Amino acid sequence: MRSSDYEAQYDNRARVPEHVTINARWSEASIDYRRKAAGQLDIAYGLGERQRYDFFPGRADPAPLVVYIHGGYWQRGDRKDYAFLARELNAAGLAVALPSYSLCPAVSVMDIVGELRQFLAALWQMTRVYPLVIGHSAGGHLTAAMLATDWRQAGDVPADLVRAGYAISGIFDLPPLVGTSLNLALGLSAESARAASPMFWPPPPKARVFAAAVGGLESEEFLRQSQAIAHTWRQAGVTAEDVVVANTNHFTIVDELARPTSPMFKSVVALARTIAAR
Repeated sequence: MRSSDYEAQYDNRARVPEHVTINARWSEASIDYRRKAAGQLDIAYGLGERQRYDFFPGRADPAPLVVYIHGGYWQRGDRKDYAFLARELNAAGLAVALPSYSLCPAVSVMDIVGELRQFLAALWQMTRVYPLVIGHSAGGHLTAAMLATDWRQAGDVPADLVRAGYAISGIFDLPPLVGTSLNLALGLSAESARAASPMFWPPPPKARVFAAAVGGLESEEFLRQSQAIAHTWRQAGVTAEDVVVANTNHFTIVDELARPTSPMFKSVVALARTIAAR
C-alpha cells in the first residue's frame, strides 16, 4: 500500500468529521463526573508533569478494577476527557483508573510504554487488585503492550500483573505509520516502528486473555490490525478474539463502553470481575 493510501487509512479525523462534536460531548460529561464523583484526582505515579492518574473507586473495597488508557496517536489526548467512562462502570461496582502519559515528540512511543508500566506498578501498590486494561486507538496499542510485558522484570509486582486486555480500535503494527504525517511527531524509523509493535513481540503467556474490538465502519487497516493480532496471539495459545462492532466508527465505538446494555460493556464487567477474583 502506498504512503498516501496509509495516510487516508489512518486519518480518523478526516474519516469521521463529527469527531469534534463527539469529543466535546465526552469532555462535557467527563467534567461533570469528575466534579460529582468521589474520585481521587491527579495522583502522581512519576515525576513527569503528565505522569498522573485519576481513580474512581467501586462500591466494594477492594473492587474489580478497570484501567482505561486514552488514545490520540501517542501525541495528544488526556485522561480528563474520558472520566465519563467511569460513571456506568462505577455503577456496576467496578473501580476505574485513568492515566495520562507524556506525549510525542517530547518522548518516544517506547518511552510511553515504559510510563504505562510504571503506572500499573504504582496502581498495584495502591490497590493490590489485578486490573483489566482497556485502551482506545493508541491506548489499544498500549493495552496490548501491557499484556505482552514480562512483568517478572518490573520489580515488586506479580508476574501476572496484567492478566487480560481489551483493546478498542488499536494499532499493533506501527510500520505503516512511518510514511504518514502522523510520524512528524512520532519520529519512527522502520526499525523503531517494528520494535514498538506488540504484533512482533513474543506473545503473552497462554493464560492471558485478549480482545481486539474494532468498529465495523472503520478503515480496512484498522480492521486488519485487530484481526491480525488476535489471530497471531491465538495461534500462540492466548485466549484472543477479534470483535467487530457493527455500525460504529473509530469514535462512536467508545460509547459502547459507556452503555450498560452493550455486549462490550457486559464483556468488560464480566472479565474484570473474573480476573480480580482469580
